[in-house]
Amino acid sequence: MDARLLPTLLVLALTASNSAIAQIPDTVWLDELTWTEVRAKIDGGTTTVIVATAGTEQNGPHMVLGKHKFIVASAAERIGRRLGNALVAPLVTYVPEGNLNPPSGHMRYAGAITLPNEHFMKLLEFAARSLAVHGFTDIVFIGDSGGNQRGMEEVSTLLNVEWATKAARVHFISDYYSNNGFRQWLELQGETADSIGRHAGISDTSQLLAIAPQHIRLDKLARQGGFEGSGVSGDPTRASAEYGHKGLALKVEAAVKQITALIAAR
Repeated sequence: MDARLLPTLLVLALTASNSAIAQIPDTVWLDELTWTEVRAKIDGGTTTVIVATAGTEQNGPHMVLGKHKFIVASAAERIGRRLGNALVAPLVTYVPEGNLNPPSGHMRYAGAITLPNEHFMKLLEFAARSLAVHGFTDIVFIGDSGGNQRGMEEVSTLLNVEWATKAARVHFISDYYSNNGFRQWLELQGETADSIGRHAGISDTSQLLAIAPQHIRLDKLARQGGFEGSGVSGDPTRASAEYGHKGLALKVEAAVKQITALIAAR
């Protein structure tokens, strides 16, 4: 190689390297971006942000306490990418899970962490206020567990009344959790209300099998958890990754549809 070409080649290599480093990463996660990258995205029209909440709670002997976190992380990322102009804020994993003294709800099981509803609501309120300050105009609340639905709805109502004359709005997406059609679809596959259950049964177990099977203890799968007081309602032995992929798709579709409609109706 002609030695005279080396300086030119070095400059080209450094330019290509710097260009790759300077490129904003392909992510929808707010905390994977720098503040200048977030500002650039907002200025470029990315003005929707998803605040996803997930409980830290017992899920029977066969499934980890972070089940909701793994499920909602996967769903929120898909929703953000589907919307095309959205980021996803860091997950909220401390939500109402029962009382401390005496322990009630999921707090009767080792490892659960609870946050009283009024404190949960304050956390959401100030997360939303923070995001609105930076220029996000559509703040979306999505929750993957039952105990946090009421708090999200109440905060969205509170802030929307206060912000009636401002640009920002908060949207509580109830359809993601309560109206996604997954239970009905499972029944069409021949499952019964008893086998589907209400907690840590076919639905939850299938979704985690689809996205993070390493967090399922296959040797602990048993109908109703295998013993009284297991924390399981339903028959997780009938769960499958195929069911889980369908359930996640339905939840994402329901959320995207409701978010789109709420933003369009502003």
